[in-house]
Amino acid sequence: MRYTMMLLGLVCALALAAGDTARSDDTKGEFFNGKNLDGWEGLTDYWSVKDGAIVGTAEDLKFNTFLCSKKKYKDFDLRFQVRLKGGKGNSGVQVRSKIFNEKHFAVAGPQADIGQGYWGSLYGENFGGMMKMADAGKVNKVLKKDDFNDYAIKCVGKHCTIKINGVTTVDEDFDKMPAEGIIAWQLHGNMGPMEVTFKDIEFKDLSEK
Repeated sequence: MRYTMMLLGLVCALALAAGDTARSDDTKGEFFNGKNLDGWEGLTDYWSVKDGAIVGTAEDLKFNTFLCSKKKYKDFDLRFQVRLKGGKGNSGVQVRSKIFNEKHFAVAGPQADIGQGYWGSLYGENFGGMMKMADAGKVNKVLKKDDFNDYAIKCVGKHCTIKINGVTTVDEDFDKMPAEGIIAWQLHGNMGPMEVTFKDIEFKDLSEK
């Protein structure tokens, strides 16, 4: 009898643990629901949701603009696939940033960069310039310029890690890394016609509750 009760207790404990894990991982729908831009703000002439992906399109954009999360985040692990159509243009993902120009939805803060010569770098958008330049030779060995690339960004405390197709491009502490802020997808200005697609977006909040 005692053995049976212990076994039942173990099963219940494992079930509860599994439930907690599922809840902690099940933040994708809260971060981006894959259907529309609820929870996000930006210039909607440039941003849309197609087939579960966030798509930014511009013909003759003269300024940088961003699709910004309404919520602020601290520690997190963000993974997605990204493509610059035709390999043209420039984009990026802001982390722990802030909006400083609501007319253009311009932001300030660290950016995980996307674009020729800058893939995988950490750049300070209106935040002091380059924070860590990626090794372009290392990146180009795995980069698919006209196709989707796996991109991962992890921020814990002052530490930031960026990976492209499994290759680590940034992995160190940054004293100026803000404690929290928005996450934002970029359309870079003065690039001519361009289209960037972010799909298979997975987000895990690592902050202590």
